[in-house]
Amino acid sequence: MRAEGQANIERIEASLALVRKFLDWDRALRRLDELNARVEDPTLWDDPRNAEAVMRERRRLEAAVGTVNEISQEMADAVEFVEMGEAEGDDTIVSEGLSSLEALAERADKDKVQALLAGEADGNDAYLEVHAGAGGTESQDWAEMLQRMYTRWAERHGYKVDLVDYHSGEQAGIKSCTLLIKGENAYGYAKTESGVHRLVRISPYDSSARRHTSFSSVWVYPVIDDDIDVEINPADLKIDTYRASGAGGQHVNTTDSAVRITHQPTGIVVASQNDRSQHKNRATAMNMLKARLYEKELAEREAAASGEYAAKTEIGWGHQIRSYVLQPYQQVKDLRTGVVSTNPTDVLDGALDPFMAAALSQRVTGETVEVEDDD
Repeated sequence: MRAEGQANIERIEASLALVRKFLDWDRALRRLDELNARVEDPTLWDDPRNAEAVMRERRRLEAAVGTVNEISQEMADAVEFVEMGEAEGDDTIVSEGLSSLEALAERADKDKVQALLAGEADGNDAYLEVHAGAGGTESQDWAEMLQRMYTRWAERHGYKVDLVDYHSGEQAGIKSCTLLIKGENAYGYAKTESGVHRLVRISPYDSSARRHTSFSSVWVYPVIDDDIDVEINPADLKIDTYRASGAGGQHVNTTDSAVRITHQPTGIVVASQNDRSQHKNRATAMNMLKARLYEKELAEREAAASGEYAAKTEIGWGHQIRSYVLQPYQQVKDLRTGVVSTNPTDVLDGALDPFMAAALSQRVTGETVEVEDDD
């Protein structure tokens, strides 16, 4: 086997191994057999809600297992084709086989990411919050840049984006915002973006044109449906109303329609001002709170399984997941996975998929990358 062929075989095998590890392969096969048996049970649809959950799990698991088996078989066929060409001294056959392996390696990389989106809530819509860190206008401008970046990323995927909550900065930018991203696997992809994001640039707000470092945090959690029951004690809630401060609309700043809910045991705060009705904003905020509490439970379960816990931390030095450098050079570097882009303009316009794919893979392998984050 030629070197380029062997390299692609190793890429394919690495992708398949990652998916098998993520699925817990033997358990996944047993579970798929169980689900197939339940689908054959004529009493399944006596409980429509449970039946839909069974069918949803079966589809996801069947797709992931089927992808691994299909790619494995196609790789074996391509390897056999190359070996046959080598044995016969036919360079045309060898070239075709090597091209097939290269195309299959590309497909395996893409299908791997899809297979990794088989978590409990990965298929759901997502709430994405952006909060400016300390630093006034600089950080608030950076927070607005992040809001635009995630909106553009969502649009690239054909997702719909609603602005649920918005607090503008004093001079420019935003203090915070909450986006509702609607689309298949929106949470599965976006969940890897939670953390602190750092910007290094020559400030447009500094008359001396000095270099500034700004921080903003991103927090992502899944939208949950009625099938997921989250109990909340009303006595644990502090509910405030205030006037909306959105980017526009006739109802903005005219009535106390916006609602903020604080869950006092955890300190979680959610807010909604997207609707004219205080009642509807309250319902939206309660759904957001349930989603945040559910995401917290998911994170704790994942942490217990991996033996580590990454809590939400102060927005500042030492806690960032990604660094965006615009001056004195152009680079975006993920400090968890080591993925680098030398085109910040493209990244800030929503080109986030390579960062998300690497972060999803890292969640399975548990491997950390030592990255020097020089300015």
